[in-house]
Amino acid sequence: MAKKKIGIGKVIRNIVLSFIVLCMMWVIFHTGMKLYEENKYPATGEYIDLEGEKLHVTTKGEGEKTIVLLPGLGTTAPALDFEPLMNELAKDFQVVVVEPFGYGWSDLTKRERTVENIVEEVRTALQTAQIEGPYILMPHSLAGIYSMYYANKYPEEIEAVVGIDPTLPQALEYFNEAAPKMPSYFSFIAPTGLARLALLVNAENSLPLAEEGTYSDGNLAMTKAISSWKGYNKNIVEEANKIEKNAEKTKNLSFPAQLPVMIFMKEDDKVTDDGKSMESFYEQQLNAVNNQSLVTLKGHHYLHWKNYKKMTEEIKSFVDSF
Repeated sequence: MAKKKIGIGKVIRNIVLSFIVLCMMWVIFHTGMKLYEENKYPATGEYIDLEGEKLHVTTKGEGEKTIVLLPGLGTTAPALDFEPLMNELAKDFQVVVVEPFGYGWSDLTKRERTVENIVEEVRTALQTAQIEGPYILMPHSLAGIYSMYYANKYPEEIEAVVGIDPTLPQALEYFNEAAPKMPSYFSFIAPTGLARLALLVNAENSLPLAEEGTYSDGNLAMTKAISSWKGYNKNIVEEANKIEKNAEKTKNLSFPAQLPVMIFMKEDDKVTDDGKSMESFYEQQLNAVNNQSLVTLKGHHYLHWKNYKKMTEEIKSFVDSF
């Protein structure tokens, strides 16, 4: 008896159906794991309610001066990422990490990711948590734009700015570059469990490049879990795609002359054809500031991963100057 031939169309259909079933099973697994991990890893700080949405704020130390750490774009769990630096600074300062909407233990939001909204959210969170200013803002990367806006909008509330390789509003124009864009489909990476799958394949991409022992096993476990919930969510994607507009809104701002400003920059020997470099850019930004310091450090763009002790010593000396 002749065997019945299976049509190529039926084979393809079965493969597609099997793939869809596997995808659905993975999403269900991811959703269950997310619920389990959220229960296993409760927030390390306190929640601040902003019209029904929660912002997560972590505070350490009891020093007379208050440092507010602001994360760069896509730092999935800021309170955990900043922990070694925060612990070191907390020996001499009160240190606060405000996790913006879409980051860490904070909620996702429908609020537009404009520089105005982000700054107002940080400001309201600090006030609601009864953390009194004036503050020393310590922005990493993209948060440099928000700190520039904050320092000009509410100068009486800001005592100094200490940037960690900060992005400043005039950078795009100075280097004649376009702002990076993030495809909208990236916002589906976390909800569908793709971020979790990527972590299973290579977890190192979501973890700090620090010396062994800098971050505890518990910290790293929580970082991986939160990265699987929040990696490239809709708020982060929108924030990335508003860089150009937020920079345009603030490009005419500069650091007030009387405001002390310190910048930690990554050691970089890249120079453009017309002689521009990050060092020359930062020097231009600090030119009119009376009390300023530019410190070059070796390391990753996340300079605090390996330089948190050196940075703390530099900050202590700088704060003593005002």
